[in-house]
Amino acid sequence: MPRYLITYPKGQGEDILVEDARLELRLAQGWAVLDDQHGVCLAVPSHAGATITRINEPDDERAEG
Repeated sequence: MPRYLITYPKGQGEDILVEDARLELRLAQGWAVLDDQHGVCLAVPSHAGATITRINEPDDERAEG
């Protein structure tokens, strides 16, 4: 299951973990956008200074390799 951890610089916001079987990350006009089959789940502006990290479960890594 795709999971993304959004980490903000200290004092800029709370860290967020987003996960969904159909979650996709895309970049659009200065925004990082996480979508699923229902539409936008979360949008983070590039100026927020957030780091977005995909977190794979051990089973996901073995299936890809």
